[in-house]
Formats: sequence, C-alpha cells, structure tokens
Amino acid sequence: MFTGIITGLGRIVAIHSLGSSSNHGKRLTIEAPAGYLDDVGLGDSIALNGACMTAVSLDLAKQQFSIDISAESLAKTSGLAGTEIGTGTINLEKALRAHDRLGGHIVSGHVDGIGIVTHFLEVGESWELRILAPRELAKYMAYKGSITVNGVSLTVNRTTDLPDKRGCEISINLIPHTVQNTALGQLTVAASVNLEIDTVARYVERMLQDTHKESRKP
Repeated sequence: MFTGIITGLGRIVAIHSLGSSSNHGKRLTIEAPAGYLDDVGLGDSIALNGACMTAVSLDLAKQQFSIDISAESLAKTSGLAGTEIGTGTINLEKALRAHDRLGGHIVSGHVDGIGIVTHFLEVGESWELRILAPRELAKYMAYKGSITVNGVSLTVNRTTDLPDKRGCEISINLIPHTVQNTALGQLTVAASVNLEIDTVARYVERMLQDTHKESRKP
C-alpha cells in the first residue's frame, strides 16, 4: 500500500528485454536519489509513476535498482516503456509502513486506466491541470474526491462529463510544491498519465451492484 505522497524522483537509465517477443516484459534499471535505497531490500515494493513494482536487484554504490515489468503492465501503464531513457524523471514512493503518516489517501499501486492531459497552465500562484479520464472511470470521479495521477495523491476540483461519452474531464489544482517536487511539472498537453481511482469508490460500486441485484429478485 501507498499514500500518493512522492518521496523521490527517479530516472530510467537502462532497459532490457526479458524475451524475444512482444509477449515478454522488460527489466528496467532506475537511478534513485542519494540515500533513497538505504532502507530498501530485495523484494520490497516501490511505486513507479503510481504502478507498484518489486525491486529485483539493488546497486547501492550506483544508487540504482531494477524491476521486472510484464508486457501486460507495459501496455496498461504510461511512462515505463523506457522510450526516453535518461531524459525524464518518474515519481517514486516506497511502500507504506504501519507507523507512517497517511498524508495523502490509501493507494494500492494498481493503475486503473490511462488519462490524457488536456490543459496545463499556471493560474496565479498555482497550476491548473485538466485530464480526460476514460469513460469506464468517469463514474468514479467526484468533486472533492481523491485521484492518483502518476502516483501523486490529488483532489478533484471539478468534473465535466463529455456529451460524446468519451469520458470525464477532471480539473485539479497543483500547488508550486507539487509542481517542483514531483514529475507532474514536466507534463504537457496530450501527455498520457496513470490514473488510480479512490479505493473507497471500488467498494461503494460493489455494494451498489449487490443492492441492485437484491432489488431485482422476485
């Protein structure tokens, strides 16, 4: 489990295929900030742009760790294909410990869908970020609800359901600290981002489904 509070910025420095076909995944090597890996062990979970991954090797001298990512995960996430090795940063968060503060919200590290940035401009001292969420996630977007964008816990300020049913556009306010200390500051219009819905919303939907089934019984 995670909180959506980014604890470091990493950089993909190497990528290796785990097989000869597109059905095989990749091994990514990520460079972390100095000292970031001091309390990390093999098998520990680290979220990369909001996707929970397992550290399969560690090189503390180089401050690097590696993860294996399946072809399915590559297809269903953004920013982890290694197409821009060494040029961009990715958000890092180590797994939540029992005694840690829950500064954001409960995040599982499972990407629910890919959103598209439609607007990203400075407004006063902050930035307005708008994202088009896919239609299947639209019902989970709520005013003042929580959303995880590339691993960052954020609050939805406005929702707009599009008339052509392409999805739901959400508006989010980013304070300068978030822009400066996460990889969200590098976003541009048309960029894709990983989205994870609020965990509570999953349970609410499930309960409503069961309620509807019971009401239809003769």
